[in-house]
Amino acid sequence: MVDKVLTANRLTDGVAVWLNANGEWATSLQEALVARHAEAEASLEAIGKQAYADNKVVDVNLVDVRETDGKLWPLRLRERIRAEGPTMEYAPGYAAADPEFIAV
Repeated sequence: MVDKVLTANRLTDGVAVWLNANGEWATSLQEALVARHAEAEASLEAIGKQAYADNKVVDVNLVDVRETDGKLWPLRLRERIRAEGPTMEYAPGYAAADPEFIAV
């Protein structure tokens, strides 16, 4: 089984967030709670559905990740960009993503 994390976008501002071990939505992928077996995955899915129903987040998804040297790496490019930021500088306060992190 591939490890998974729960991601969504905050309803208030659209920022990408990940569920952490405290049951809170964190803005850093590296804080995400990792599901390493089917029961944990099912639990994350149920939490995501409830958060969506409670209008806390939208676009709730389980994302495949790999942990390497203590760092979480999404397997899909889309999720790497969501985790790290835009691929280029486009507005003040939004630095471009680390090219090594989003490389596939």
